[in-house]
Amino acid sequence: MQKGLLRVASAIDRVNGGFGRAAAWLVLVMVLVGAFNAVARYLGRYVGVNLSSNGWIELQWYLFSLIFLFGASYALREDAHVRVDVLFARVSPRAQSWINIAGTLLFLLPFCAFLIWVSTPVIASSWQVREGSPDPGGLPRYPLKAMILVAFGMLLLQGVAQLIRDVHRLRHGAASTGDVAAAGGAHPPHPPHAPDGV
Repeated sequence: MQKGLLRVASAIDRVNGGFGRAAAWLVLVMVLVGAFNAVARYLGRYVGVNLSSNGWIELQWYLFSLIFLFGASYALREDAHVRVDVLFARVSPRAQSWINIAGTLLFLLPFCAFLIWVSTPVIASSWQVREGSPDPGGLPRYPLKAMILVAFGMLLLQGVAQLIRDVHRLRHGAASTGDVAAAGGAHPPHPPHAPDGV
């Protein structure tokens, strides 16, 4: 049972690793689109032809939205979110696990579930009418809105994966976190830590 849960946590890690790699590539695409928009805007003024469009401009902020949405669960996987608790780094690994468990159960999972619950009717309505941009030449909005459900669903699952590992640490000690790799994970999980200087 325990190894099965660790395998589930590792599988979630692998999926969110894919989301993280996708977000990294989207950064490059967003920069290229932004550069094209800037060049096209000034070159268009020079030649007297509009070389850009609302579609290209919206694509740039659509990509930014996807980077943010896809990067959230990956950042949690890598323990890269900023911690504001100045006491976290000063307590024992066991106390850190308890803090993580409390934060996951009281804040992260309820927040993700609430966002999914309140977003679903809005996104369903958007798909029903095939919502598009109000600007001429703009992009459809409904596919992007659907990514909200995907992103917060993956963030919720990553929270579950973190919860599994923190419970495992409490039961078997911080040194046993390498068991995740033995259970089929791509890498052992990162121990809880606070950013440098906190």
